[in-house]
Amino acid sequence: MPRMSRKSSYSYHGVNEGESEDAQRVRFQIELEFVQCLANPNYLLFLAQRGYFKEQTFINYLKYLQYWKEPEYAKYLKYPMCLYFLDLLQHENFRKEIVNGQCCKFIDDQTVLHWQHYSRKRMKLLETGINQQGSQTPVSQSTVSQSGAPTPAALATNLLNGHGQIQKV
Repeated sequence: MPRMSRKSSYSYHGVNEGESEDAQRVRFQIELEFVQCLANPNYLLFLAQRGYFKEQTFINYLKYLQYWKEPEYAKYLKYPMCLYFLDLLQHENFRKEIVNGQCCKFIDDQTVLHWQHYSRKRMKLLETGINQQGSQTPVSQSTVSQSGAPTPAALATNLLNGHGQIQKV
């Protein structure tokens, strides 16, 4: 969990000293879930249509949640895209535009397209890097170094799939 206080109990961002450890843990979980919900454009549309983005207290809460961008908190996020939307929500123009269903649909479509084409784009970048590195390395040393270990170019042909397993390309 995040930072430990001097009293060796959990200390979350902006915690009152009188708050119990269980209350801190629950608050941490609630804020974590809420921040991750911000990665869903349809949820942003839901909030916008109900007028949350017009309330100053809610806008202040969104500013407060920026602490999730700190590495000690960001490591708990499963959907890091939520931090991008949290940044966008700091701008009044975005908060006004997201109330439009077409804007929400466009963002949702662009996100899906990014996910669909991410691995293809990554493969092209890796191939370009391998080709550039291969043209600089003599053929006899292109796959194995003097120590017998594979070179970075040879290792680059292995990618991690979405489940953390190595996948041969």
